[in-house]
Amino acid sequence: MKNHWIEFFTGIVTVKATGKGLERFLNNLLRKKVAVWSVKKHGPHSITFQMGLKSISKFREVVRGSGIKIEFQRGAGAPFLYKRILKNSGFAIGVFLFFGLVLTLSNMVWGIDIKGANPATEYQIRKQLDKMDIKIGEFQFFSKELDEIQAELTNNIDAITWIGVELKGTTYHFQVVEKNEPEKMEEEKPQNLIAAKKATIVDYFIEEGDQVFSIHDVVKKGQLLVTGIYGKDKNTKAVSARGEIWGETWYNSKVTIPLDSTFQVFNGNEKQKHYLKLFGYEIPVWGFGKVEYKEYEKEENEKNVKFLRWELPLKVTNKTYREKEEVTRSYTEEEALKAGKEKARKDIQQKIGEDGKIKKEKILRQSVKNGKVILNIDFTTIENIAEVQPITQGDLE
Repeated sequence: MKNHWIEFFTGIVTVKATGKGLERFLNNLLRKKVAVWSVKKHGPHSITFQMGLKSISKFREVVRGSGIKIEFQRGAGAPFLYKRILKNSGFAIGVFLFFGLVLTLSNMVWGIDIKGANPATEYQIRKQLDKMDIKIGEFQFFSKELDEIQAELTNNIDAITWIGVELKGTTYHFQVVEKNEPEKMEEEKPQNLIAAKKATIVDYFIEEGDQVFSIHDVVKKGQLLVTGIYGKDKNTKAVSARGEIWGETWYNSKVTIPLDSTFQVFNGNEKQKHYLKLFGYEIPVWGFGKVEYKEYEKEENEKNVKFLRWELPLKVTNKTYREKEEVTRSYTEEEALKAGKEKARKDIQQKIGEDGKIKKEKILRQSVKNGKVILNIDFTTIENIAEVQPITQGDLE
């Protein structure tokens, strides 16, 4: 049987034939290799059938002189569909443009709502948002993720403590907590100050409480330094001991620095690819071709496409490929020694806090082994050793 799906692409015509000798007429069509199908009889002198549009010229040769009256009832298939589309192209184009316009507008920024900020802070926020290309009329596809926006605003604007970011439809909503907002005072609880570690006391400042140590005392970890309990027996009173007790403390640091080290860095080259993602399938839109980088890091961002307030099962995906290259750093022994000392100082500074000071340092051991400089350093530091110890009801009895 003939595959009529092929005929669909070339065109199908439904024909009504009326007259005498219809069987002879059909046989003549077959002799001329004009394929017909779906033949239906509508009386003794009338039939309908379908045939291919490409066989029309041969069909007309058979019809001439046959005495058969022919009526073309309808056409189907790709050629006729194309004609109908062209005939209604204005309407189709209008519908397409309308939906395209609504789709475009649904994925743009049309509102920025900021609450909880005074006018000066709001101005700073809007100025920072402009730098981030988050402004009315911009596409949401190219905006940063909400957590990135939140982090950048918090880091770059000193006047805010926290900011909440939410995207609803085409509007960004920002809820601001400013630093000058009155904070709730916490109720002070009775406490002592004890030594956080072994140290020799070199300086102090007592704001509240009774001092129970002397300058240059060597104290142990956990030893009471400032008591928050006044009085004796039944006349005792508990307060919140506060102050700073600075002590001389000691640390040992062991550092290993390789003379030659290899690591990877970005060299500035990058390639971007853009896709439309539908039901998990990615359709390339921009940035064709393979990524030629030998070593690279891939960053992928996805944005949902919205139609009015509905999210479509369509996403815009942006993939960024950043090229990395291997770099070898070489130190002389003197440079490695300097780098090792600096690393050890940073490690110690983290332990004693920003207010702490390194008083002196002494290299106990320095050696080069298997291409590495090994350092063993003793540090003498000054740091605040006061640590809070809550006072319980049992301490008062």
